[in-house]
Amino acid sequence: MKLFVNRKEIEVPASSLQKRIVEFLREDLDLTGAKNACDIGACGACTILVNDEPMRICIKLVKDFAGARILTIEGLAAPDGTLHPLQQAFVDCGAIQCGYCTPGMVLTAHAFLLKNPRPTRDQIRQAIFKNLCRCTGYQQIIDAIEQAAPHYRGDGCGLQAAKKSGKPTTEKRPDI
Repeated sequence: MKLFVNRKEIEVPASSLQKRIVEFLREDLDLTGAKNACDIGACGACTILVNDEPMRICIKLVKDFAGARILTIEGLAAPDGTLHPLQQAFVDCGAIQCGYCTPGMVLTAHAFLLKNPRPTRDQIRQAIFKNLCRCTGYQQIIDAIEQAAPHYRGDGCGLQAAKKSGKPTTEKRPDI
């Protein structure tokens, strides 16, 4: 069976087909971003993108992903290790705290921004509400997603433009 993980074709040995996909990614491919936190598909720490859609994978088996295009947090960064603008926004906005939920949160936000590059703060809240975070209180996460949105619009502003202009990349708002 074949999978496409982070734009690379992976031949999966028959002995791994009954393994949980989160374990296969972590143990066999050394892609440790997806976490097995709740073990029931409820918290979102195991979220990856499957064919560009967020999916909680802690209860799914490898065999369920035949031919699928999988994107993990490791595949979002550039090949040279440069962070994706969304990942950088999470860092800049202090949205990473302990980091346990971050990969699933970032990938959920990435899928959302691909579909809605001009979100309101309420739409961002709705998009991430199923991903649990115990550290941030979500405001920094919402700020990061909002800050990265211009990258998805391709309008040349946002994170990189803000850095070049010397303007602060986070904005304190009275509504948060």
